[in-house]
This record gives sequence, C-alpha cells and structure tokens, in this order.
Amino acid sequence: MLFLALCYDKPDHVDLRLSTRPAHLAFLDKHAAQVKLGGPFIVADKPVGSMLILDCADESAARALLAEDPYAQAELFEQVELRVWKRVVGAEL
Repeated sequence: MLFLALCYDKPDHVDLRLSTRPAHLAFLDKHAAQVKLGGPFIVADKPVGSMLILDCADESAARALLAEDPYAQAELFEQVELRVWKRVVGAEL
C-alpha cells in the first residue's frame, strides 16, 4: 500500500535539517525498498519540509517507519501528514 508523507519543518530549523541530513540519507538508503520517492520542499533556496512516498503494509507500519527517521527523532518536523496514495500515471513505484 502506498502512502504520501508530507513533513513540514519547524520554522527556522534549517541548521538542524542540514546537520541531521547525513543520518537521514543513510536511513533512506537502508529503507530503499519502502521509501519509493522523496525530496525536500524548497522556499527561497532553503529546505522547509519533505515529501516521501512510502510502500508499507498499512498505516501503522508507515507511521512506525516515519518515527525511525532521524529527522523525526531530532524533532525537526512541526507537522506530518500521512495519506493513502494511489499511483495512476507515471513511473511504476
């Protein structure tokens, strides 16, 4: 089952995002089978959040995976939205 995760950073937390980024990228690499696509939101050339498409058994598994992300553990996010998502067009995930 696919999920769309919209993760919004707390204001003025770019330094925390950048210092945690190597651990976050290692986490994504470790879970590449479940993290199908992702990247940051950019405003005025600065990252302000993230979007991930996850392939997980159910919502509980998706939330558990998100909770393991170093960004989440560093409390970078002000808000996280998780929604069931269905691919209709574009590349297979």
